[in-house]
Amino acid sequence: MILLQVSGLAKSVYYYTLSKTDKDDKNKEVIKKIKEIFINNKEKYGYRRITLELKNQGYNVNHKKVYRIMVKLGLKPLKRNKRKYSSYKKTVGKIADNYINREFYADKPNQKWYTDVTEFNLRGEKIYLFLMAK
Repeated sequence: MILLQVSGLAKSVYYYTLSKTDKDDKNKEVIKKIKEIFINNKEKYGYRRITLELKNQGYNVNHKKVYRIMVKLGLKPLKRNKRKYSSYKKTVGKIADNYINREFYADKPNQKWYTDVTEFNLRGEKIYLFLMAK
């Protein structure tokens, strides 16, 4: 009781913490199965997959309980590296030589013709847009 006076804790808090039992004491079999599933699957399964595996093996366990137990035991699945999306594909196709050099004026008709082909995807279909100028 001297420790309680020195620490400033109330007697009720001390006895409350003594009376609290670990809620996972009754789940020892489930904890054992969670560890087994986690290790057998090369530490790649998270709480959702482990919950499904437990249900397949006949255990009726909530995903929140599995998550709580995994956090308590420090079981974290290995993260796989996901490649980031990049639409840049470097140089695709042939680039035409630039003969015009931004000099769009022509002395006579039909001396300079310009064209542009643009491809874009609309609802899974490739659509080509052709532009032509004199």
